[in-house]
Amino acid sequence: MSLLVQQDVSLKPFNTFAVEVRARWFAEAHSEAEVRAALVEAERLGVNLLVIGGGSNLLLTRDVDALVLRMASRGLRVLGEQGGRVLVEAEAGEPWHPFVQWTLQQGLQGLENLSLIPGTVGAAPMQNVGAYGVEVKDCFAGLTALDRRSGELRDFSLEECQFAYRDSRFKREAGRWLILRVRFALQQAGTLQLDYGPLRQRLTEMGVASPTASDVSRAICSIRREKLPDPAQLGNAGSFFKNPLVPAALAEQIRAQHADLVAYPAGTGQVKLAAGWLIDKAGWKGFREGDAGVHRLQALVLVNYGSATGPQLLALARRIQADIFRRFGVELEMEPNLL
Repeated sequence: MSLLVQQDVSLKPFNTFAVEVRARWFAEAHSEAEVRAALVEAERLGVNLLVIGGGSNLLLTRDVDALVLRMASRGLRVLGEQGGRVLVEAEAGEPWHPFVQWTLQQGLQGLENLSLIPGTVGAAPMQNVGAYGVEVKDCFAGLTALDRRSGELRDFSLEECQFAYRDSRFKREAGRWLILRVRFALQQAGTLQLDYGPLRQRLTEMGVASPTASDVSRAICSIRREKLPDPAQLGNAGSFFKNPLVPAALAEQIRAQHADLVAYPAGTGQVKLAAGWLIDKAGWKGFREGDAGVHRLQALVLVNYGSATGPQLLALARRIQADIFRRFGVELEMEPNLL
């Protein structure tokens, strides 16, 4: 299959904020060969290559003078057992949530807390995506990436990925590594992570006393559908700000003024604050200016009500950041990649 390159393509269908910008060039890669062809084509055209997955962690603020390559490779495999766990591998273009459901259908657990997260498998390690007490790194077994400088393939171990909170080597070295496939080590039986957020309460409401991994997935899907807007109905990129890590002394200063502060110990004299609580307490939940706004049920989510532009959404984010710093002395960091 040869690479099909199109000119002047709208990226609105390829970013979950549904922001209308255009790519000078656009292509989809279904294989490693097409990825390599895209690198050659970008060089021939004299433009950069911008790689995207599901567009669920991206804020586009202008037209893209580049060859935009959407990863569309598919493939799911059980590789065998290693150290009492089952290794599975997925191609980078696989949608994340269907991949999680596939692992559950194989009788495997470990990724159930990450159910209903938008995006693709290849993008998940870049952000070290996480939810309900679990991050990608917790079940990660390795990945294969293409070095865009040398053209060589390289396998990365857990340690080599340098995972951190919503961060990784691949995010810090943006533009160098192109993730092709990712591997996870999952369990056939083990302890479920049930102690984060309202998960236990939801399972009780469902009448589940002894939950399975599939039960946990269903509960989390139920919670997420209530709290977070569906990008197909209302443009958004999920949680827009990271939960900030602050010195414990600052957290205590805030708690002295606000006894209901939502915070979690983070070790080494630090505390993780709930960014959504800060934004809600500052009165931003439900705010709307034109078509750019903050979701009425979840203060952590910025939304596009129809025709908001990337600059309008970015301006709103900057206003929120400035207000939170003024009120609490806390700097909020944006989670989506900004272009």
